[in-house]
Amino acid sequence: MKKLIECVPNFSEGRDPAIIEALAAVVREADGVNLLDVDPGAATNRTVVTFVGEPGKVLDAAVAVAKKSTELIDMSKHTGEHPRFGAMDVCPLVPVSGVSMEETVEYARELGRRLGEEAGLTIYCYEHAATRPERKNLAVVRAGEYEALAERLKDPEWAPDFGPSTFQARTGATAVSARNFLVAYNVNLNTTSSRRANAIAFDVREKGRIKREPCPLTGEIVRDENGKTVWVPGSLTACKGIGWFIEEFGICQVSMNLTDIAETPVHIAFDEVCSKAQSRGVRVTGSELVGLIPLSAMLDAGRHYLRKQSRSTGVSDRELIKIAVTSMGLNELKPFEPEKAIIEYAIQAMDSRKRLCDLSVRGFTEETASESPAPGGGSVSAALGAFGSALGSMVANLSSHKRGWDERWDEFSDWAEKGKACQDELLHLIDEDTDSFTAVMEAWRLPDGSDAEKEVKEQAIQSAVLYAIEVPLRVMEVSHESMVVAKEMAKSGLQASLSDAGVAALCARSAVMGAHLNVRINASDLKDEPKRQELLLRASEISAQAVLAETEILKLVDTNLDS
Repeated sequence: MKKLIECVPNFSEGRDPAIIEALAAVVREADGVNLLDVDPGAATNRTVVTFVGEPGKVLDAAVAVAKKSTELIDMSKHTGEHPRFGAMDVCPLVPVSGVSMEETVEYARELGRRLGEEAGLTIYCYEHAATRPERKNLAVVRAGEYEALAERLKDPEWAPDFGPSTFQARTGATAVSARNFLVAYNVNLNTTSSRRANAIAFDVREKGRIKREPCPLTGEIVRDENGKTVWVPGSLTACKGIGWFIEEFGICQVSMNLTDIAETPVHIAFDEVCSKAQSRGVRVTGSELVGLIPLSAMLDAGRHYLRKQSRSTGVSDRELIKIAVTSMGLNELKPFEPEKAIIEYAIQAMDSRKRLCDLSVRGFTEETASESPAPGGGSVSAALGAFGSALGSMVANLSSHKRGWDERWDEFSDWAEKGKACQDELLHLIDEDTDSFTAVMEAWRLPDGSDAEKEVKEQAIQSAVLYAIEVPLRVMEVSHESMVVAKEMAKSGLQASLSDAGVAALCARSAVMGAHLNVRINASDLKDEPKRQELLLRASEISAQAVLAETEILKLVDTNLDS
């Protein structure tokens, strides 16, 4: 798996288009990284830049754009709604693929060192990259913001991790981290009262609010036996939040950083703000994402709102995203563009290769018929399997809406989800089969002049051949799995769609048989005989099971059609 990390520097400039473009241009022109998003905010006077690439290239780009920020941004003149203490205020690194958090911590500390030495910035490390426990929380590191920084740097306990320890009026300080994916998320309110927005933010954020005596006249702060301020926690964990007024939109927002969306998903945060706002006489009108969000978070949100409607969740990703956007009002302030806002889609857009599964049916058919050796039978088998899975999901989705079956919607929704999972993997395998063929061809083209080169080439060929066997074998497995859905739909699904369940079984069995042929022909080049026999035996077993399943499903279809 290719090593990829994401870098999300936040700059204390969101109003001057020339400066914002100059910063973006540095990243855009950097070697080996891809600029995913530039998100400026006038009221916050802050711009979030997101780019991704291999670790070394990302660090180079981050240092380059940091240097540019020192030329263009003067913190002594900065004002804005968002907490900040530096020109490049924060610069987190996020593992995307092929990189552990432990490795990302090392990259973050290396970045901190380089920003200190090469860009002359005062650096504090936080989150997973923190060098001491009290620096883990960004709010603690940035306490007092820019205005308190000069005094704070006089305290030996707050000496920076890297870079100058004297106050730099122009650049302030920068916080560098390694962290999990953070979603910056703002919920829009129908009020102009920042006090009320703050109250809602305190209701939901994990930190909560300071506890006060109930006396309406004094409202004195409650302290514990050690004299420390007592806090009342908010209702959401892994959530930081404040309320503010956004002049450009003329509304207040609850602005949140969701630091662990497995703990507090976006849709849960939205619903909770809605609830707390309503209790204070305020209404939520929509919401806004700042930067990017993982696809899984949008799909989970779509399923959440479909379940609330007692509707099947086994629908396309496109439909789930549409439901999520509509339900949370993500397009209220500006259009929500999935290809730019969802990280997987943005990374996918960086790949200039033509993906077979994105072609039209005509385009895929014509590409298959062309003189190129790929796509071939393996990709077509995967496509057949995807069609079969889709048909099974279709029958389940239609059954979930049948009048009189309302109490069974979740039963059919579960079956539709199972079919969709098979469909999604088989669509991926359409291209992976072609990739495996390409890997074999590339291995055969390696030089073999010396004995060492011959050994390297043979190892590469055997590795590629194994890959070319495992991909169609997985097509067989997933296509066979999808037949469970077809069988259940033939047994208990919508009567009017019985034929569709039958066609689903025919497609799945054909996918299994076609992929089996690919396993057999590719296995002929595998020299590891025990492994070869193991894979061939597994493929033969799946073929036999698929033929039996097809017979059972078609018998159910015939029986129910005649009844």
